[in-house]
Amino acid sequence: MPSRPARPKIYHITHVDNLPRILDAGRLVSDVAMNQGGGPAKTIGMVTIKQRRLSLPVKCHPGDSVGEYVPFYFCPRSVMLYMIYRDNRPEITYHGGQGPIIHLEADLNDAVAWANRNNRRWAFTLSNAGATYTRFRSSLEQLDEIDWNAVAATDWKASEIKEAKQAEYLVHESFPWALVETVGVASPSVRAQVRDVLGTADRPIVEIKPDWYY
Repeated sequence: MPSRPARPKIYHITHVDNLPRILDAGRLVSDVAMNQGGGPAKTIGMVTIKQRRLSLPVKCHPGDSVGEYVPFYFCPRSVMLYMIYRDNRPEITYHGGQGPIIHLEADLNDAVAWANRNNRRWAFTLSNAGATYTRFRSSLEQLDEIDWNAVAATDWKASEIKEAKQAEYLVHESFPWALVETVGVASPSVRAQVRDVLGTADRPIVEIKPDWYY
């Protein structure tokens, strides 16, 4: 199994219409917190899985559920984005395509350092955190257990690659907007929309990333 990247990046996807509320709050929040606040402007995930994650345990942090954590993938162009792109799953109530979906990229090491400084629990999984069988880890020394070839794969038809590609980084309750380094978008129009929301802020960088999309 290959070693991890020197500076792994993490990626959260959301609809561009959710960005103003994220900016106002100064942070991303968990599904539990989001539901308590009335829900997002646009829900893009699979409703059944989101519901299941509210009660699935984070096994390395007894008493916590996956839904109490903000989720990130270790790659852009995720399996979830493909499902949005294909728009053929009845569990997904969003039908607006991948065009308005934005990627929020952050640095894993910076995210863990922030969490540790703020006594914020975090974990990562070796596959989809919404599956009952997934394995949880809570030490950076265990990152080599992630299948990094699968994470980077563009052909993930094989079930074992598909599972490993969906490894997640999870941080309890919220994640600060200040740690977002790049907003990756699919088109000039969405880039303009993001820049309009960001106003005069000189960061994060907003870039058109066609290779992050299907």
